[in-house]
Amino acid sequence: MIIWLASYPKSGNTWVRSFLSSLLYDENNEANFSSILNIKQYPLRSDFKNLINNLDDINEISSNWLKSQSIINSDNKIKLLKTHHALVKIGKSNFTDHSCSLGAIYIVRDPRNVISSVLYHYSKKNYQEAKEFLFDEHRALGKKYNPDGHNQNNDMFTLITSWKTHYNSWKNFKKNYLLIKYENLVSEPKNEFHKISNYISKLMNLKIEDKKINLAIKSNEFENLKRMEKKDGFKEAIKNKETGETKSFFNLGPKNKWQEKLDIEIKESIEEKFEIEMKELGYL
Repeated sequence: MIIWLASYPKSGNTWVRSFLSSLLYDENNEANFSSILNIKQYPLRSDFKNLINNLDDINEISSNWLKSQSIINSDNKIKLLKTHHALVKIGKSNFTDHSCSLGAIYIVRDPRNVISSVLYHYSKKNYQEAKEFLFDEHRALGKKYNPDGHNQNNDMFTLITSWKTHYNSWKNFKKNYLLIKYENLVSEPKNEFHKISNYISKLMNLKIEDKKINLAIKSNEFENLKRMEKKDGFKEAIKNKETGETKSFFNLGPKNKWQEKLDIEIKESIEEKFEIEMKELGYL
């Protein structure tokens, strides 16, 4: 059964994923970019290669979401999967359901900070273009299959919708749902990462010592991940569209402060568009 690590892009998913990889898959409970591969992304092209003919046809993909997840679950083991996909339905097809899923950890981040990360990570020209990314109900990630085979496991069509629709879609997943706020990971890391550890230990029927949790928390401090990337690189970093240079994946993190970056028009536009959700989450 699948436990989802779900989030809108640039909201802390990889941070939580790295922590859990250290906790579950590294014998010393240290941050390790090799261990993180134990928590795969979904969807990948490899999940559908024997199920559909056209790996760029969203109708074929969506009609096989549950079938591909059933195959993933065929070993009867509990596994964690990272996704940025919204919990939506296309036609009659649900992205996932309770028959395939054991639970979901949803990481949410203030959209006024998400926008700066989107601007940087996706090489947007300005904040207006980044704002359109957050507001777009039809926004999707992924590109067409590269015939030379490069990156074919990392470019699957992923429907993310808008920031608010993404949050609301996963909020409706009622089976073992855990909401984690990025801001609490920053301000109260021990409390929040212990909360995640307790959730995982319960669902996976594991006993995890506090010492191991604390080692994993320490090793996965943002600045340490940033140093690791600078030294060894990070496989999931992407390239600048204009220069071709690899961009830092772990860029500003907790130092990204919307109060210092957004002009009043962009700030108010985001707050107006997402007012209900931001008030619900305590951002307003």
